[in-house]
Amino acid sequence: RKECVAAMNKVLVAVEEETHVVATKLNVREFLTKEWLPAVEATIRPTTFRSYQQHVTAHIVPHIGSVKLQKLSGAQANALYAKLAQEGKRDGKSGLSPRTVHHAHTCLHKALKDAVRWGYLTRNPLEAADPPRTQGNGQQEMKTWSAEQLSAFLASTKDDRLFPLWRLLAMTGMRRGEAVGLRWDDVDLENGRLAVRRALIPHGDTVIVSEPKTARGRRVIALDAETVEVLKAQAARQLADQAKWGSAWSDSGYVFTKENGEPLHPQTVSRSFEAALTEAKLPRIRLHDLRHTHATLALAANVHPKVVSERLGHATVSITLDTYSHAIPAMQEEAAERIAGLVVAPPG
Repeated sequence: RKECVAAMNKVLVAVEEETHVVATKLNVREFLTKEWLPAVEATIRPTTFRSYQQHVTAHIVPHIGSVKLQKLSGAQANALYAKLAQEGKRDGKSGLSPRTVHHAHTCLHKALKDAVRWGYLTRNPLEAADPPRTQGNGQQEMKTWSAEQLSAFLASTKDDRLFPLWRLLAMTGMRRGEAVGLRWDDVDLENGRLAVRRALIPHGDTVIVSEPKTARGRRVIALDAETVEVLKAQAARQLADQAKWGSAWSDSGYVFTKENGEPLHPQTVSRSFEAALTEAKLPRIRLHDLRHTHATLALAANVHPKVVSERLGHATVSITLDTYSHAIPAMQEEAAERIAGLVVAPPG
């Protein structure tokens, strides 16, 4: 009786402090696939959900799916990371990269954080785990072109059907999905500006319309005069396509389309960029690196970081400065010289 009273009091205190957890027989697989993934699907971007789904089914559940949710420990998570890093090496293949393993950790950590909020756990066991370190911020290595290389690429592709798209990406720093999701009613050619309101995201062989990545992602971007003329030529070309296809034309309203007016698939755009690179014979970069090139050239040209941040749609200026810190030293040197130039040397 004494032990029962002590146990009851312990439970009452936990309830009062909102730390009480009801015992559950759920294992990791059941929680992730039946509880967590269905619950978060409507709250995150489709691409993020697909990433979580892949990590759960391919990397987490096969190894620790049978572990009881409330018994999972940081040590078991560390063993999972080690196994993922070594997986396949015995067959002459490399294991998963530290970046991929870290993404699996991020997925599991998010799921268990939700498990704490939902009352399944008192604390997140992954707080005691040690995921592999990744270089930098975990993103793919950034490569950029010089102004001369970018000019050479645009000159090389000026007769390509997608030249207006390459020009827009390079001159605005827009993301791929934002550019292919641009509609004519988002563009004000008279005043030389456009509004970013959506993005087209690949979903297998199809595309889905998604909101911009952040609230700041919904933004207005000013256009240079030459890009405005290029977009006017794009509108004229699209009208010619429409006349050619007649009733078979698909009036999608997008600025960049297939010849029949249907939206472009983002991955098709990336493959077209790869082909254009081969023809241009320039250092190989990713399509996304046109965005990095735009930002780097803007900062090097002393455009204020806040303006660059607004054009890119970053949530904060600090993200811009952290991402493009390689462009800052030159700005620092110029600032030092300018400040020194303001100081008049004493006579004699």
